[in-house]
Formats: sequence, C-alpha cells, structure tokens
Amino acid sequence: MTPAAGLFWASAVWLGYVWIGYPLVLEGLSLTRRFRSVTRDDYHPAVSVLIAARNEQKDIGWKLAQTLAWDYPADRLEVLVGSDASTDGTDEAIRSVRDSRLRFARNPERAGKIITLNRLARLAHGELLFFTDANTHIGPQCLRTLVRHFADSRVGCVTGMECNVAGPASSTMTSGSNAYLEYESALDALESKLGSVLVCDGSVYCLRRALFTDLDPDLANDLEHPVRVGGAGAAILYEPQARSLERCSSSAREEFARRRRIAAQGALGMWRLRHELRGLRLWQFVSRKFLRWLSLLPLAAALVASFHLRGEHLFALLFAVQIAFYTMALLGVWQHNKSRLNGLLRLPFVFLLANTAVFFGFLDACRRKTFATWSIAELSRG
Repeated sequence: MTPAAGLFWASAVWLGYVWIGYPLVLEGLSLTRRFRSVTRDDYHPAVSVLIAARNEQKDIGWKLAQTLAWDYPADRLEVLVGSDASTDGTDEAIRSVRDSRLRFARNPERAGKIITLNRLARLAHGELLFFTDANTHIGPQCLRTLVRHFADSRVGCVTGMECNVAGPASSTMTSGSNAYLEYESALDALESKLGSVLVCDGSVYCLRRALFTDLDPDLANDLEHPVRVGGAGAAILYEPQARSLERCSSSAREEFARRRRIAAQGALGMWRLRHELRGLRLWQFVSRKFLRWLSLLPLAAALVASFHLRGEHLFALLFAVQIAFYTMALLGVWQHNKSRLNGLLRLPFVFLLANTAVFFGFLDACRRKTFATWSIAELSRG
C-alpha cells in the first residue's frame, strides 16, 4: 500500500469511527452494562427554573408566561431570572410579570451567562435546578417528564433536546441543523442506556441541586455540569419526550460563530476538567467530541490522497464523489428556498459549516481564547 493510499484509508477509518463506529460500540456496551432507572410519575420535588437573560426583550415576556403555566404543582415551582445588565427593556418586561413565584436579579455590569447562573443557583430553593434559555419554547409537560427520573437517587442530571423551527428564509439552516440534532439525539439515547450522557442541551436540562458547584465562567454550563456529575459517579440520562423549540438563525455567519464558540468552550473544558474524565467518560469525550472537532483534518487528507491516486479507478470515483459533495455544500451557501435542488444542498452545507466551525473553535481553545460573554444570534430571537 502506498503512503497516499494509507493516508486515505486511515482518514476513512477516523471518520467512519466518529460518525458510525462510536454509536455501534455504544449499542454493544449497552447489552452488557445497561443502566436501568426507576421512574415515578407522582414524584414532584421543588424545582427552581434558572434563566439568564441578556437583551431578551423580544422573548422574555412569553417565556415567563409559558414557564409559569407549566403543568406542575404551583407551590413546587419557582422561576429565577437574571438580567446580565440588559439595555433593551428586558428588565421592565420581567418586572411587569405579577407572580409570587418569579424572582428577579440584575447584574449592574455585564458579567456573562455563567456568572449570572451561579448567582441564581445560590438564590434558588428547589431540590432540582432546571436550566433553560430565554428564547426557547418548552411544552407544559416537559418538566414532569424530566423530574420523574430523579425518583431514582442514582440519577444526578437529565437532559432533553432542542429542535429548530424555521424563521424567515431559514429552511436551509433549519433542515440541516435538525438533521444534525436528530443524530445527536440518537447518540444521547445510546449513551443514556449506559447512564452516561456526555453533554446536556443547554435549553432543557435538570440537575440535582446537591451536585451543583459554581461554574467556570469560561466554560459552557451544559458541558461542565454533566462532566462534574459524571465525575461524582451519578447517572446522566436523556429523556426523548423533553424537547425545546427554538428559531434557527438564517445566517450562516451567526451559526458558524455559535458552533465555533461552543467547540472552543468544549475544548477548553476538556482540558480544565480533564481530572473529572476517567474510563468510560474519557473514551466518550475523545470519541464524540475531540475526534469530531478535528474531522476537518481527515476530510482534507482524504481529498488530497484521492486526488494523488486518481489514476486508479477506485480512487478516481472516490475523488469525484468528494468533489460532488463539496460542490453541493458550497452551492448551499447561496440557495434559500429557490429550487427543488435546495433539499439536496442542506445537509452537505450544514455538515461542512459545522465541521469547519468546530475545527476553528478547537484552534481558538489552543490559543486560549475565551467566551465569558458573547453576542447572541439576533436572527434566532423574536
């Protein structure tokens, strides 16, 4: 085998393991070490809902009304909202809500989402902490479906999954992102069979308050919490019926920046929390996150190797397939509901955007770039 052929097949194995091999191994492991939790539909502990808001005037009003109307015992629910020095009328909208279960705190100067959540957690009274975002819709039964798992004392955290809905001219981003999220949901379901979901969805997850520790301002709470809970030996589960709905940004630039930031926080988190990652959890992190962040390397290596070997029929075909895929991805930048071809472009476009963004996010972490505060994706609001 020539070096170029070896490079191609090594790249193919890398990508095949990340996207196909890892879920297959998870399925195999679940046959021998499945986590079987005990649930109770009549279990209703006190819950504190935590929402950090920064200039969320477009959404905070309906968000609070929706949350306070959840199908959950009213005397067992409190909602805490922290305004991170909002300047757009968010504070006034929060103060206009007349409900004794709502508590409001404001940062006089911008401190970032994580510091705001730390402050809210210290004010909370609930046995469970429910984390959500100001711009996500959550159904009235969602909290019940999550909470019933905590009847099992071994369970420390339960997460749901976000689903994107289309905003103006956003079908390309929405369809591609939802395909990506469904794949992530399938991985969560497989990891949940082991009681070891690797990461939470920041818009819809619940944590046992006794396991809460102050969060690192530079990291993402939906990554740090499950890492620390797993390190403490508690189970992290996925509840497929717990779904949040959020408008997907129609801007490729906003989506690229969001995924880049998430990957940078994740890579930094892997380093800072490395002592919490052991055994199964370490293998999961390397397989699901680290190798995927670097997927741009085997993608590029496979393209270059197949180009050099294009004189052979097999590699000529493989090179042509790759060129066709990347061409569709690049055409997806300009296609927005304009032709029937659009459906073929969505997944390649979002796949290339996501893998490029997370690779640059990993490089940001290597350069020690942090994101204690960041600009929200404006086109995902309202």
